[in-house]
Amino acid sequence: MSYAALSFVLLAGIAGSQEADSEKTHHGGCILIAPVEKAPSNLYRSTGVETTDEFKPFTKTLSVYGITLIGREAVSDPFIEKIAITIREMFPQDDGIDTDKQKEVLSSMYEHRVAIPLFKGEPGFETDEDWAAYAALKRTNSICDIIAEIEERQVMEVVEHILHHVTDVGLHYAFPDEWGISKTSKLNQFMLKAIEKGYYDASSYGDYEDPVSRRVMLQEFAYIVITTAWDLQEPYGGGGGEWTRGGTIANSTDMKEKMPRLFEMYEQTVAKVMAVPSRSTLEEFNE
Repeated sequence: MSYAALSFVLLAGIAGSQEADSEKTHHGGCILIAPVEKAPSNLYRSTGVETTDEFKPFTKTLSVYGITLIGREAVSDPFIEKIAITIREMFPQDDGIDTDKQKEVLSSMYEHRVAIPLFKGEPGFETDEDWAAYAALKRTNSICDIIAEIEERQVMEVVEHILHHVTDVGLHYAFPDEWGISKTSKLNQFMLKAIEKGYYDASSYGDYEDPVSRRVMLQEFAYIVITTAWDLQEPYGGGGGEWTRGGTIANSTDMKEKMPRLFEMYEQTVAKVMAVPSRSTLEEFNE
């Protein structure tokens, strides 16, 4: 089982125990419905690694561009700092970027308290007290997945789970018609079309009619779309097998040819607020 699958099990186990309450406060089991904080005047704020007791059972934290990384003690500081660099590179302030729209994405992540838990190796906790503390964190933050510090496939472990939080929260609120985690969004329409054409296999994510399962289907699809447009699936994701296990769509050229309207939506939205991290930064995760 992949770490992505392990993290989904970890999150779903807690989400299930809180289902009645989370439906009132969280969309899709993890996205805070109402804003709970005011975005700072400097949306591009980035700290270093700090010790904390605010996010127990996590003891380390780093805030970057509206995302709070919360790490277990065993997670290395250099690993956390490399994740922060990756996030900063995803949101450049360059020519061609729609700065106002980019700020909407970042503001949404601040306002809805995006937090990404970091684990060393297999995710989990040793005590009931730690599990309870983690459940409490999920009630007050938008926690949609985790990142594990591992030996293999580290690049996509990081990129994928950053993107899950960016798409679930930042893009969901800044581009609701296109990237909303909902049945009415264009993302959902394109996902259903990709499933129908055999490009995307969502069968392992549960029942589409269940709000949590549907959110997972959509976040996984959004991740695949963006990383394929960035041409990261071939070098780091197994040759595009994330699409159908057979690599039906392996790169941006394939996506332009087989799902041109989906690629056009990406160009008109994500490409105007985000960018692919540099290869030099990504390769540092393999060192």
